[in-house]
Amino acid sequence: MTVPRYAYRVSDEQLDRGDDLSPTADLNVLTVREVSQQIGDYLGRLGAVWVEGEVAEVTLRPGSSMAFIRLKDTSADISLQVTCHRSLLENGEPLPPNARIVAYAKVNWYAVRGTLSLMAREIRQVGIGELLARLEALKTLLASEGLFALDRKKELPFLPRKIGLICGRASAAEKDVVENVLRRWPGMAFEIKEVAVQGSQAVVEVSQALKQLAKESEVDVIIITRGGGSFEDLLPFSDESLIRLVASIKTPIVSAIGHEQDCPLLDLVADFRASTPTDAAKKVVPSIDEEVERTLLLIQRLNKRINSVIDLEIQKISALTSRPVLKDPQVLITSRAEVTIQLLNRTRKSFKAILQEARTELKEVRARVRSLSPQSTLDRGYAVVQKINGDLVRNPRDVKVGELVQLRLAKGEIGAQITGEVPTKAVIQKQNEKEKGK
Repeated sequence: MTVPRYAYRVSDEQLDRGDDLSPTADLNVLTVREVSQQIGDYLGRLGAVWVEGEVAEVTLRPGSSMAFIRLKDTSADISLQVTCHRSLLENGEPLPPNARIVAYAKVNWYAVRGTLSLMAREIRQVGIGELLARLEALKTLLASEGLFALDRKKELPFLPRKIGLICGRASAAEKDVVENVLRRWPGMAFEIKEVAVQGSQAVVEVSQALKQLAKESEVDVIIITRGGGSFEDLLPFSDESLIRLVASIKTPIVSAIGHEQDCPLLDLVADFRASTPTDAAKKVVPSIDEEVERTLLLIQRLNKRINSVIDLEIQKISALTSRPVLKDPQVLITSRAEVTIQLLNRTRKSFKAILQEARTELKEVRARVRSLSPQSTLDRGYAVVQKINGDLVRNPRDVKVGELVQLRLAKGEIGAQITGEVPTKAVIQKQNEKEKGK
C-alpha cells in the first residue's frame, strides 16, 4: 500500500456529514510543503510576544554565536525552545539554573523539519522585587474573593483515621512529620505522596497528589510540607492555580512550608498554618500521653463529683430520718386525729347551739302562732256563729228570728235557733241557779 505524499483540505461540513475523505481528484489536495508554509504564515501573523518562564537548560555550542534555551512553564509540564544571540545573555555566560526570565521573542517555524521555536530579541531576568510585587497583587486579588476568609476554614479532626502527606522525595520534612505523629499517637496511618516541591514540576505534581488524596474517603486531613528554601524555591506554593485548588477541596488542609518567617500564599488559604513540619504533626494528632493524663484527671474529678453527690444525698437521708415523722410514722395520723377530734367537737357544739337556738325560736313562733290562732280564742270561751250555709254571723242583723244557726265551740259544735231576745244578767243568773239546783 502506497502512502500518499500530499495532504488535502477537509472542511468542517464534510466531517459533520461523514463524507468519504479518501483523496480524490475532487478534493483540494495540498502538499506537505504547502501545509508547512501555511503554518509558518499563520504563526508569523502572531508577531512578537513577551514570554515568561523558567530556564531548564542552556546550550552554548562552541564556535556559534547563538544560544539555545529550553524555557519551561512555571506551573505546568510544558516547554518551548528559545533561540537568541549569545550577546543577550549576561556576559555571554549561561543563565543560572531555574532562573526566571522574560523574553521578547517572535515565533519561528522551521518548515524543513516542522519544528517551532521562539527567536528572542530581548531577555530579562525577573528580579525578586518584581516577583514580590506580583505576589502581593495576587494576594490582594485572592483576598478580595474571600479565599483567605476565616469563616471558610474547616476545623481539624480530633483524631484522623488517616493522614494524607504531600512532601518531597526522601525529604527531612517527611521524616519530621511521620516521626512526630507516631511519637504522639503510635499506629497512625499515612497516605504519603512524594512529589517535586520546587521547580516547574512542583505545581503539577502537588496538584495531582492533592486531588488524589481528596478522593480518599479515609483521609481526614492533608499536610503539605517541605523544608526551608529560597524565595524562588517556595514560589510554587504561591501559584494561583494551586491556591484555588486548595480552596475548593473539602478535606481540611494543613500548610507546613519552610520556616516561621516564610509565608507563601498556601499558608493563607490552608485551614491551618503550621510554622514547621514538626508543628504540623503536633496539630493534626493529639498526644496519647496527654490524653491518658487528661482521662485520668477527668476520672478523678468524676469520682470526686460522684462521691460528693453521694455524701450530699446521705446527709439528706440522715436529716429526713431524724425527723419525728420518720421516727414514728403514726404521728402523722395521731396529730391529725387530735385536730380532727377537736374540729368534730367544735362542730358538734356549734351544731347543738344552732339546734337549741332554733328550738327556742320555734317555741316562740309556736306560742305566737297559737296565741293568734282562732282555736285559742275558742278555748277562752268564745264561739263562732255560722249559718247553715257556712257563712259567719258577724252582726245580729245577719240572722232572723227562728233561723237555725250552728255554734262552733272550743271542743265541738252545737245547733241553736234564734229567738231574737237577748238574755239579761238576771235571766242568766236565774238560769245558772236553776242548773245548780238540779
